[in-house]
Amino acid sequence: MLDIFLQTLPFFALIGLGYGAGRSGFFTPEATAYLTKFVFYFALSAMLFRFSANLSLGEIFDWPFVLAYLWGTMFIYLIATGVALLRKRGIEEAAIEAQCAVIGNVGFLGIPMLVLLLGEQAIGPVMLVLAVDLIVFGSLIVILITGSRDGRMSPGVLRTVGIGLLKNPMIVSISLGLIVSSIGLPIPKPANEFLSLLGAAATPGALFAIGASLATKSAERVVVAGWLSFAKLVLHPAAVAFAALVMFPVDAYAAGVMIACAALPVAGNVYILAQHYVVAPSRVSASILISTALSVITISAVIAAVT
Repeated sequence: MLDIFLQTLPFFALIGLGYGAGRSGFFTPEATAYLTKFVFYFALSAMLFRFSANLSLGEIFDWPFVLAYLWGTMFIYLIATGVALLRKRGIEEAAIEAQCAVIGNVGFLGIPMLVLLLGEQAIGPVMLVLAVDLIVFGSLIVILITGSRDGRMSPGVLRTVGIGLLKNPMIVSISLGLIVSSIGLPIPKPANEFLSLLGAAATPGALFAIGASLATKSAERVVVAGWLSFAKLVLHPAAVAFAALVMFPVDAYAAGVMIACAALPVAGNVYILAQHYVVAPSRVSASILISTALSVITISAVIAAVT
């Protein structure tokens, strides 16, 4: 575990550097927002497009893998929802808390770190986890909150979900890359070098942006945030591990990647959703801060266990 910890340390050191820059005021919230936009729309998209353009859909998509991840994630999603409802929270808050319990920072932290630590063959499984998170659970939270507010399910909700998916650069870049791969379209050398150069900015940019964004987070509602962090860092990977290793016939290596993805801390986009819908943003903020701090240890333990 010590060896894995030392390998993950540079990633968290970059997050710490960003946090220090944000906390000191050297890197303002506005600067963080623009850096995040650059990473999200340009650098990370270039990396995902280049990765997926060199893979086939058959190499990525695997039904047992999807079912195992869906089962493990939905199990914890329902537990978090039930706990919130028992505390007499409404559907909207329950949906936000459930999202904190199962949606990890796969895009900004998982892709660069797990591909480096677990090898390039981890690209396919990581992207599949990312796709399930975005398509299934990213849609579910919009449906639950919007449906709860409207009091019914309307075509407008589905239209909002569809437009959101079409506008998500990670979904678009993966889809375009797979299309290029499926038709056998070669990427010209200058274009490939351009994508490599731009994609290389994703890892340091994303990690620095995570840290700088954490500088604006507060640790209010620590008890609830602690529970959600425990659900995300411990219960989620445990449930996914049970599903992948016991319930479904998932390849051992792919199962390890899936479990490592499940062990990632709460994703920053959950906070964006909480702010957008004005539902418990301080609770989400604290969950991101606490889970990211604790994940320095927990991620190393999980990766050591699956390798």
